Amino acid sequence: MRKTLGIMTALASLFAVHAFAAEGVTTGPNGEKPVPASTLTLTAAEEQQIKDGKFTAALVWHEMSEYTNAVNSGARDEFKRLCIEVVAQTDAGFDASRQKSDVETVMAKKPSIILSLPVDPATAASVYDPARQAGVKLGFVDNSPAGYKQGQDYVTIVSDDLFQMGNKAGIAMAEALGKKGKVGYIFHDADFYVTNQRDGAFKKTIEQDYPDMKITAEAGMADPARSEDIAQAMITQHPDLDGIYVTWAEPALSVLSALRAAGNSHTKIVTLDLNEPAALDMAKGGNIAALVADEAYSIGVTLARASAGSLVGLKAEPFYAVDSIAVTKDTVKEGWKKSLNKDVPEPITEALK
Repeated sequence: MRKTLGIMTALASLFAVHAFAAEGVTTGPNGEKPVPASTLTLTAAEEQQIKDGKFTAALVWHEMSEYTNAVNSGARDEFKRLCIEVVAQTDAGFDASRQKSDVETVMAKKPSIILSLPVDPATAASVYDPARQAGVKLGFVDNSPAGYKQGQDYVTIVSDDLFQMGNKAGIAMAEALGKKGKVGYIFHDADFYVTNQRDGAFKKTIEQDYPDMKITAEAGMADPARSEDIAQAMITQHPDLDGIYVTWAEPALSVLSALRAAGNSHTKIVTLDLNEPAALDMAKGGNIAALVADEAYSIGVTLARASAGSLVGLKAEPFYAVDSIAVTKDTVKEGWKKSLNKDVPEPITEALK
């Protein structure tokens, strides 16, 4: 999962669970209502004003991963289109103190914009204050520093449509099982708004929309390092499960290992976020039936566009959400490209032949 344990641990103490509304609406980390990322546009006059401004940007990332690379690529492409020079890019390795140092370092280049994902929102104000006080436009992925006010201290937050991701996972599970059967549910047992909403949406979808499907086994996962133990226990106690939902892709690999060790080729897995080993199993017709991913490249494009627009007076919405994609064996090539804006890895292409 792109928000791996380093972020989750840091955020667990900060965020209470922001459950989705009864009608199935995603909310942001501070309860913000989502606005579709596709609605954010610049006029020709605004674009020209940005191009004439000779602005610069720095990309201060929490870590570099498949997901971050896609966000980064989207941001760079949008900045290039708007003639904004990227003068620095950093990788904090999930270290809040290192991220603070990264901000201080890039400030020497006097960027007009900084895009970032805070490693630890609880303490992030001290990380970004030097930039904020200097008038740098701050755009954030997923979260904002505690105490910061949107429109005053930062431009916007861009993230996933979290309910949509969980809902699509539920639909994918139903399609994989023929809309009937016993389902296991492995959820993230921590107060983290991203996973809480996605997990809850999956459960809500199965319970409300598929009367012939029953969640007969549940297990909370607080520590991803224990995912294999959790998976083995569930499979041992419930060998007749037709499907298992797993909160994100890395723990899903532990479930996959446990199924393989048990000689179980029947139970299908649906999980969230793209992951090459998981996609490879799916391409080979294994246990993994679907991966639901967000449009990570679009997150970067949207955040860059909003931040650039703020330099010429555009007021952004507090929270933008990108769409999600249910990726199956039949759609993995197209889904990989749409989510990450890159071709599917060669081993997956070979497995599909």
